[in-house]
Amino acid sequence: MNSITQLKDAQSRSLICIALLLASILVAISASAAERIAGRVEAGSQPIAGADVSLWLATSNAPRKLAETRTTDDGRFNLSATGEAGNAGVLYLIAEGGVARVGTATKANPATTLMATLGKEPPAHVTINELTTVASAWTAAQFLNGKALSGNAVGLRIAAGNVPNLVNLETGGLGRVITDPLNGPQTTTLARMNTLALLLSGCVTAIPDACSKLFDAATPPGGTAPTDTLSAAQNIARHPWHNADKLFRLLEAFYPVPEGKRYRDVALIPYLYYAPSAWTLSLVYSGGGYFAVGGAAIDGEGNFWTNNNWLVGSQTTIYQQFGGGIGKFAPDGTPLSPMITGYRGGGLDSPGWGIAFSADDKVWATNLIGRTISVLDRKTGKPLSPETGYNFDGKLGQMQGILVAPNGDVWTVDNENNQVVHLPGGDVSKGRILGRTVDGKPVDGTLQVKGPFGIAIDQQDRIWITNSGSNTVTRFPASDPGNAEEIEVGFSPHAVAIDSQGNAWVGNLIGHPGTMEKLALVKQKLESKAEALEGSMSADALAANMWVNLWDILSEYPGGDVSMIRPDGTVLGPFNAGGSITGPWGIAIDGNDNVWVSSSTSHSVTQLCGVRTETCPAGVTTGEPISPKGGYIGALQTISALALDPAGNAWVANSWNDTAAGFSEVPPEAQSTLFSANTMVVFFGVAKPVRTPLIGPDQAQ
Repeated sequence: MNSITQLKDAQSRSLICIALLLASILVAISASAAERIAGRVEAGSQPIAGADVSLWLATSNAPRKLAETRTTDDGRFNLSATGEAGNAGVLYLIAEGGVARVGTATKANPATTLMATLGKEPPAHVTINELTTVASAWTAAQFLNGKALSGNAVGLRIAAGNVPNLVNLETGGLGRVITDPLNGPQTTTLARMNTLALLLSGCVTAIPDACSKLFDAATPPGGTAPTDTLSAAQNIARHPWHNADKLFRLLEAFYPVPEGKRYRDVALIPYLYYAPSAWTLSLVYSGGGYFAVGGAAIDGEGNFWTNNNWLVGSQTTIYQQFGGGIGKFAPDGTPLSPMITGYRGGGLDSPGWGIAFSADDKVWATNLIGRTISVLDRKTGKPLSPETGYNFDGKLGQMQGILVAPNGDVWTVDNENNQVVHLPGGDVSKGRILGRTVDGKPVDGTLQVKGPFGIAIDQQDRIWITNSGSNTVTRFPASDPGNAEEIEVGFSPHAVAIDSQGNAWVGNLIGHPGTMEKLALVKQKLESKAEALEGSMSADALAANMWVNLWDILSEYPGGDVSMIRPDGTVLGPFNAGGSITGPWGIAIDGNDNVWVSSSTSHSVTQLCGVRTETCPAGVTTGEPISPKGGYIGALQTISALALDPAGNAWVANSWNDTAAGFSEVPPEAQSTLFSANTMVVFFGVAKPVRTPLIGPDQAQ
């Protein structure tokens, strides 16, 4: 080896050593930054001195304390974690006690407990205050037990990821989404969150009797009174309907308007002027091609997928539609699909009610205008079905509900042609159409359905199908579709969901009209309208007129209800929450087996007590409402699908906006794009978490 070669080798070794040294320095700096957290604890925008601050790691087990310190006189703190911060889980901070430098406090307040959920990677600076406590308690309501945060990994990640939407963790001010144009000026969430924070602040800053009054109002039904502000917050979040008016009146008790002034002397504005029916916190999201959503579902990572009936910006009416695609949203509401079109291709054309996920990362969707079945890749959104979709040589009509069974079979229903499609193992080449008729006679056994819409499978491997053109549900063994039975419920049943005990919960869009004359008229309209129009117009026009006819019925006979069918076929109900449920479109079962219903025409969501009454408030029985009269409300329009996620959030799909324009054959130009709704609403932490995706009956997470 010559000297030149030796010199080059030496230089190379030196460069490698320098690179390795730099890399180790960068790693050390990164680790140091990740393990050091600086911040401030405050109340009423003023510091809390001498508060004990601790850093915790939340996982599925008991939370683990990583570090602790105490705030200085100006409320500041510095923490250095000891090696666990980079592990899988969610980091959060707890601040306890201390003296608030606002108000009349002169000694540490033992009732002060504040929280800030940071996620996996904390910001460089953190503020812990009343707003961060409200944001953390509501998003993680189903995972908190006092100061202890624990739960399933996906749910914890979802909860932590939504905190920045409500609050800025660095400044302690309001977050990026709660103040955006869809939320700040158009919902009460901002004022509601400020009001909740002010109620906590009243206790922290030692307003006379504030803590005792707050804890009294925040005592859960049948439970014991909380002793600190964080426990009070989580009680309100989990029971938002309880003592709603009593809590609101504390605002006046803590902060009366000073004489000669118009506004309360508080650090947070705006605050509520009127008592809410429930202390829920919800946010509105949009984008990603979201438009006139029919069906929706949540995948295993907590992403929300939508069937966008129509295309954003199109002059769609009930008579002329421009079909949309599929939307995908991250668990924090961020659109992941293309902004206007959503995911397209693979035969997607006005996807309807049916969307489901299979274990091999496929998304299955049904189409109305396209009259096809489409398949997408769940990770990329790319179409896996042919450009024409799967249409069985043109034998399919307007497709609606779809499910993936635990054994991998795919079942879906043809609402237009009164058919059921079965794809063994998800193999389209082996697919078969059931319930077809020729000259009015069944071709495939005795299975008959009438306007099939929703579909579900129970623990006994039985398929349940709602007949929207009638007042029945069809049930049959998956292995023997010819052995079908019909069970009578209310009129025009749509959504169906199975609880952990094998009971089927069915949303009857029209329900049980009050007189025999109304019953007869509704049945006549449902059954004869199609026959009267048959042959006089195209299939699309016929379908449009059927929608107009259904809407007329809902307008003429406002109502709707829910039926429960036991595994033995016995029917309980109907349940309508004292009239709160009208035009029920979506149904979901939470981890407590309580039932969630989206009412399309009353623009609300109702929570019913399920069969496990031990999970309901004392005295509330199966089928009775847990939610307040009128249900949960908040930026809801004419709504359709409802889905629950592993964090206990309820995702509700707005579907229609301006029905006057949408039901016009030629709408006014300025309203011609306004038929469809373009937003969804997410209620945080209101339900017991569920396992996603839904493959088979609903299961607790």
